[in-house]
Amino acid sequence: MTDWEDLHHFITLAREGTLSAAARSLGVDHATVARRVAALEESTGLKLVDRRSRATSLTADGKRIAEVAIPMEEAAFAVGRAAQATKPGLDGDVTISAPPNFASSVIAPQLVRLRSQHPGIRIKLIGEKRRASLGRREADVALRLMRPVEAGLFVRKLGSFGFSLYGSPAYLEKTAPHALAFIGYDASMATSPQEVWLRGIIGEREVVLRTNDLETQVAAARSGLGVAALPHYLGDSDPGLKRFAVAQKPLSRDVWLAVHRDLRQVPAVRAVMEFLANCLRS
Repeated sequence: MTDWEDLHHFITLAREGTLSAAARSLGVDHATVARRVAALEESTGLKLVDRRSRATSLTADGKRIAEVAIPMEEAAFAVGRAAQATKPGLDGDVTISAPPNFASSVIAPQLVRLRSQHPGIRIKLIGEKRRASLGRREADVALRLMRPVEAGLFVRKLGSFGFSLYGSPAYLEKTAPHALAFIGYDASMATSPQEVWLRGIIGEREVVLRTNDLETQVAAARSGLGVAALPHYLGDSDPGLKRFAVAQKPLSRDVWLAVHRDLRQVPAVRAVMEFLANCLRS
């Protein structure tokens, strides 16, 4: 009999494309993925992965096995969701996926309230830029800044938050508006709404720092390096930052909650959904 864990690791490798990406998805090291795939090859007597190239590629047999196995994985996750849906009490583990800074700045500081109301619920909070798969149980509830369109999800708009330019009070006081320097995202975030909005403000002026990390932008703006386009929930609460008014139309981003329909009525999941809605209200 084929070991399911070996098969699961192989399917993840086939989907993610590299050992390192598969390992991140599974929460293990890449050596574990390689060992599990090798064990599957031994049990099936088939060569499934071409190891000659730097990038991982599947052999013809590997592609056939992956095609057959992927529906098995989907069925296994469906069984897991069905089992969780039968749990009646307000206790158990619930995983939340959210944008990194939103997780640390908006959700984490309010978890004490959820803990006091529902001490039996144990939260795993994952702050990540990639979209966690609710179908594959990478998360039970997800907050996203674009409306999710995957099949099988219940989706609800929770609210929105605005953006403004922020700099240190001392920097804004001594620097004329035409001489402002700017802090922005790098190419990996070039199409984000806030970066597009910022480019409309910058024009021909200087960009002194580009980074893919929002916390780095906050620290640089606080130090007096320049001004950055930051969400209000960050900038307004930081005594080392001050808003700088611009003529451009204000920008806001919507926050969407998503949960798999199989889990929507689970009491613990419903409690977490309501908690997240209250986080946005406050």
